[in-house]
Amino acid sequence: MQTVAVIDYGSGNLRSAEKALQAVAGTLDEPTAIVVTADPDQVRKADRIVLPGVGAFAACMTAFNARPGLAEAMGEAVQDRGAPFLGVCVGMQLLATRGLEFGAHPGMDWISGEVRRLTPKDPALKVPHMGWNDIAAGNQPLFGEPAEGQMYFTHSFAFYPDDEDDIAATVDHGGPFAAAVAKNNIAGVQFHPEKSQTAGLDLIARFLEWRP
Repeated sequence: MQTVAVIDYGSGNLRSAEKALQAVAGTLDEPTAIVVTADPDQVRKADRIVLPGVGAFAACMTAFNARPGLAEAMGEAVQDRGAPFLGVCVGMQLLATRGLEFGAHPGMDWISGEVRRLTPKDPALKVPHMGWNDIAAGNQPLFGEPAEGQMYFTHSFAFYPDDEDDIAATVDHGGPFAAAVAKNNIAGVQFHPEKSQTAGLDLIARFLEWRP
């Protein structure tokens, strides 16, 4: 049985992510256990890791780092052992080198780049970017064939990777930005797959079977 660790560091939206993962896991051929945890030993041994997150970059990063041994255990599992990783919303943003929300704050620096406030070219477009929007994805395993579709977004800041090759999907809200990033066994999505109905659940299923 494979184990998926959903990292609990006090951020919101944890339970809806857990329920979506459990629903999809129940449809897979491979038995899959979804474990919500901040226990470094469980995280270190997990086959896959999901990092959810909502709220401000600095607050989420501070809460994550406040869990003793959690950052080290996640690094061992993902960076050293190669366990597939998925960051969701702010969980994706924390992958960046730094975030510029309420000042400059260091991130995990797993994918080089920074998180900046959205500044749509069209002043009629509101921030936060909230609701359904089309994404365009290249030939990336989490999205299957080159595809277009709608996902559910709610955010005011976006991740701008230094290397465009790390962008797995894009979305446009007064200008294009990363809807998803991916590098080796590490991936992140700005949208909420657990709120994106069939398209989001399909992405979760691909992640649970992803062999990077």
